Formats: sequence, C-alpha cells, structure tokens
Amino acid sequence: MNIDFNDKKVLVRVDYNVPLNAQFEITDDTRMTASIPTLRYILDDGGSIILMSHLGRPDKIIKETGVVPREKLTLQHLQKHLSDLLQMPILFCPETVGPKAREMVANLKKGEVLLMENTRFEAGETKGDTVLAKQMADLADCYVNDAFGTAHREHSSTATVARYFPKSKKSFGFLMDAELANAEKILNNPPRPLTAIIGGAKVSDKILLLKKMIHLVDHLIIGGGMAYTFFKAQGGEIGNSLVEVDKLDTALEVMKEAELKGVKIHLPEDSVIAESFSNEVPVKTQKSDEIQAPWMGLDIGPKAVDAFTEVIKQSKAILWNGPMGVFEMSNFANGTRKIALAVADTTQKGAYSLVGGGDSVAAIQQMDLSEQVSYVSTGGGAMLELLEGKILPGVSAMKAEMEA
Repeated sequence: MNIDFNDKKVLVRVDYNVPLNAQFEITDDTRMTASIPTLRYILDDGGSIILMSHLGRPDKIIKETGVVPREKLTLQHLQKHLSDLLQMPILFCPETVGPKAREMVANLKKGEVLLMENTRFEAGETKGDTVLAKQMADLADCYVNDAFGTAHREHSSTATVARYFPKSKKSFGFLMDAELANAEKILNNPPRPLTAIIGGAKVSDKILLLKKMIHLVDHLIIGGGMAYTFFKAQGGEIGNSLVEVDKLDTALEVMKEAELKGVKIHLPEDSVIAESFSNEVPVKTQKSDEIQAPWMGLDIGPKAVDAFTEVIKQSKAILWNGPMGVFEMSNFANGTRKIALAVADTTQKGAYSLVGGGDSVAAIQQMDLSEQVSYVSTGGGAMLELLEGKILPGVSAMKAEMEA
C-alpha cells in the first residue's frame, strides 16, 4: 500500500460476510481475522478508518418483504468481536451514508475505527449506483479495497466507489494483494506438473473453470457429483447418481479437448454408494460406471482415493476447488478428507497449493491443515471467476483513472 495514511480518513471495504448463529454470534471469523493486517497497518501509519462491508442478503429480503432486516443483519453484531481482534474500541454508525454518517466521520479522530452499517441496506449498493458511491467516496481521503470475496461484484462499495479516487489515493489491502498474487501463481507459468482437483455437484457450475483448466494444467482430477455426468456421457451406468442430462455433450467436449491438449483427465474408478441421500443408510463400494438404481454415488471410493493421491504426489503445483463427495455427511466425507491430506502432504514436500472454494476450504480448516498448504482463499466465487479468466470489477476499478 504505497499511500501515506497519516492524518487521512481511509474508506476500507472489507468482506465481513461471516456466518452468525441464532443468537447472532459469529461462528467463523476467518474473513475478519484476514483483514486485521491491513487495518493495523493503516492505524499504525496514522490514519483513521471508515469500515464498510455487507452481511448476508438483505437486498433479497427487502425485495420479498419490503422490510429492512436490521435486527438480523446489522453489522453491529460484529462490533465487539472486531474490537477484540484489534484490541481497541470500535465506533458504530447506524447508517452507511447520510447525515449521521457525515457527522460521525467529521468527528473521527486519528487512530479511530468507525464501522458503518451494512452496505446492502442501501437500495443502490448491488446496482453499482453512482450517487451512492459518490456519497461513500466523499466521506474519505483514500480508498482501500481488501474485500476479495466480493471483487466479482460490481457494487457501489466494491467497484463504483473506486472510480471517484485518483490512482494515488486508492490501493488494494494486503488480503486482496495476496489473493491476486496466489491466483497468478496458478495462471501464469506455474511449476510443472500442475494438477487441478475440481469437485462439486454440477458440471454447469464449473464448466468455465474446466475449460480454462484444460489449457493450463497437466492433470485434471474430477470428483463430486459432477463426475457422474462424465460417466453417463460415456455410456456408463450411474443408477440414481446426480446427472445433468443437458450437459452430457459438454462433458464429452471437455474430454475430447483435454485429449487434444494432452491433458490427462482422472475420474473416480470407484464410488461409495447408498440407496438414498442420507447418512443413516447402509453404504457399499461400487465401480463408478456400474451403479444400479436405486443406488447413487455420494463419495469417491478407496481405489479412486489411491489413484488421485498418486497424481497429487507427483505434482509441483496444485489447485483444489470443490469436494469429492457429500462432505457434510460423515459417511461420505472420507474422499474429501483424504484428498486434503494428500494436498497438505505434497505441499510440505515442496509443491505449491492453492485451495479455494466452499467445502475444500472447510475440509482444510476442519482438519487444521490451513498452515500446511500454500494458500487458502477467502473468496470462493471471486476466486472461481478469476481462475476462469474473467475480469473482476473490484480489481479493474482500482486500476481505472478517476472519474470527473
């Protein structure tokens, strides 16, 4: 961050979209703790902080009910924990912009932090409204975007606002810098061989990523529910396993393109199967293309684990996005856990590993392996779009010249 923050009021956009329980207590503060180095740096440099974030989907609730869900989704729920993390008092403003916001910002002293109300309580936020963004920008001298998790959204506080600051007065925070730098390690001249492990339920969710990876990787491991669409496309029997019939041709296209590029696709030879989507029913192991109804594949089997582990062990760079099975159920979590261990073990032996997206991150964290992989991304959707080759609005806006 090449900005002199001394005596400056700094608008910092973070991603504090953290899970809360029924008592409005934070159940996972990963995104909050990830922002602390950036906040600490600004404060130590003599700045004061105007902190903005969204929480949940109030825009959806407002649209459905016409009521702003303030009690449920106010950022005031995060005030005390942020105070504990920074070890200092945190001020709270009950609005994002407006007269009270201007008053509290005007009175903000050097070294203080003012947490603003949920940005998505503002109707224009998710529309990238320019009037709202200008009101946000007018509060501050500088802008720092450290919200990688929302960098793929062209919202007022994540993208539009950046266009009202000159390049010399806006910067990425340390978390944003780290996320972008680690994605670059995969996208540009990675160590070889490079293996991508792509899991999850649907081919449709990952089709752009799969197509991008074919032009980038040496090995492509496919697990999770999407694998059965590939088996079905090749004429295999998959019983009642998840399948996207309208993506059978897409699966064949991916396999054909991979063959032309010399990329080896690895599908799970066997699966852990059950007669229903439940943790309370008997399970058995079956070849993945010989599953008879009413049985369905819900995790990769032991042969698949061994084969995938061997590929991972030979890799010098690894990207992992998505689980190998229904990770939420203990009977079908083994494949994801074993892949997590293989990625961590290979990293410890010198490989580079980037873990990003949903249950793959959850698996790494639950097994306390976060410190044994190279990088765990805080932004599932944003990292996915970045790896797909898309331009992220929250990134491109930071590079744009100031609007008149």
